[in-house]
Amino acid sequence: MVSPHPPTMFGKLSVLCAVAVSLLGPASAVTVGPVGDLVISNKVIAPDGIPRSATHADRSTRSVLAGGTFPGPVISGKKHWHGIFQNGTNIADGPAMVTQCPIIPDDFFVYDFNVYDQAGTFWYHSHYSTQYCDGLRGAFVIYDDDDPYQDLYDIDDESTIITLADWYREVAPENPAQPLTTLINGLGRTLNGTASELAVINVESDKTYRFRLIGLSCDAPYNFTIHNHKMTIIETDGEYTAPVVVDSLWVYAGQRYSVIVHANQPVNNYWIRADPLSTRGPSGFDGGRNSAIFRYAGALPKEPETNGISTRPLNEDNLHALVHPEPPGRPELGGADMVIPIRQRYHEDTKLFDINNVTYTSPSVPVLLQILNGTYDAEDLMPKGSVYKLKPNSSIELQFHGLSRGGPHAFYVVKNAHSPNFNWANPVIRDTVTTGFDSNLTVIRFFTDNSGPWFLHWGLAIVFAEDPEGTKAHQKPIPPPFFELCPKYEKSNPDLELEYPQSATRARIIV
Repeated sequence: MVSPHPPTMFGKLSVLCAVAVSLLGPASAVTVGPVGDLVISNKVIAPDGIPRSATHADRSTRSVLAGGTFPGPVISGKKHWHGIFQNGTNIADGPAMVTQCPIIPDDFFVYDFNVYDQAGTFWYHSHYSTQYCDGLRGAFVIYDDDDPYQDLYDIDDESTIITLADWYREVAPENPAQPLTTLINGLGRTLNGTASELAVINVESDKTYRFRLIGLSCDAPYNFTIHNHKMTIIETDGEYTAPVVVDSLWVYAGQRYSVIVHANQPVNNYWIRADPLSTRGPSGFDGGRNSAIFRYAGALPKEPETNGISTRPLNEDNLHALVHPEPPGRPELGGADMVIPIRQRYHEDTKLFDINNVTYTSPSVPVLLQILNGTYDAEDLMPKGSVYKLKPNSSIELQFHGLSRGGPHAFYVVKNAHSPNFNWANPVIRDTVTTGFDSNLTVIRFFTDNSGPWFLHWGLAIVFAEDPEGTKAHQKPIPPPFFELCPKYEKSNPDLELEYPQSATRARIIV
């Protein structure tokens, strides 16, 4: 995660929280917080009408879930946690073998951290094996009492969270093919499937809603629309933006948007569409695929008959940070203290990515433990060639040369992949960005003020060791159970057995 971040406008939030490297959680209808447990287990579910079993006999179709539902429960708080800076609490970030060893079955771990100066829409997901793609993902929302837009909407609660996810017929290790189903709030229809239940977003006439769109997908980006309704974007990935009115927008895996929608149309049912990029999933809306229902109070409980053509799609050049707009460094390409080109390749024969000619392999010892034990130089840190050392209090520029997607934590997007323009004055701030294809260039900036190892990932993967010499002093007191995770993991050797009994792994949440 790229953790160094610009200042934001929020106050301090104390959070005692949990999610694990190898975890994710239950359905969006459930909320965890201020205190709760996430229980990770296997279960048969059928979000698109076709069951995926959780038995040893049918390993190809098991689902890995927390609390037995998909997506995971909403974790909420007041004023891997994707996008949470974890400043001083690197141990609570979660990525397997970057900051910790995985939590083994029948065990639990408490994540205790503060959320400083952050509010907005986030999410959590597994970083162990392919559990994330197989179901371990959910929403994490930090509500802001000082929201500058709160007078512009009436409702912002669990009912206004909209998750977009791809769903695979078989688990990812066995068949890394395209997903067959788009799930909106955990429900959807598949190719050549039955008319299974669709998600319904209920609204009342003349009410205004803050909808939080969360790209929970493993891979697919989605073009999101609500027929006959405009959307005013006010947030990207936990950062307020200047308002931008659109009627469609692309939501890439890991991205989040808050949009204000006024329910000002005649009482009826309207289609919500989340059409995947055709190379990442089956596009189209036949039979109600890639869809949900936007239903006004008083409308008949039936499927919509609306049609929609986008005339005001999002142009990402129009996104601007609401506050603190200038990125660190000089306003020119290469004008940062440290410039790192990121060249990505995908190898069809191995189905693996590499960055700068090195394919990431998970180290045998978490990078954080290596640093805490006194290893500071990039050439000595594992995995070899995939760790980049960053100096403290420095401006960093990453230049992504196409092919995949960028990684997490807040940064200034001074050039997006689909535009020739550079914005050095007031670029959008977010933590996940598409980097396009071979010919595209994406440029981001951030400032190193958060010591520790952070994971830049998504198909690609590298680790930034930020000020490793200062990491031990920067950490808050580390609880003894943290140092017990690796011995337990090695003894258990869960790579040989990934089935989780119902009493399985727990991540304790205290928000």
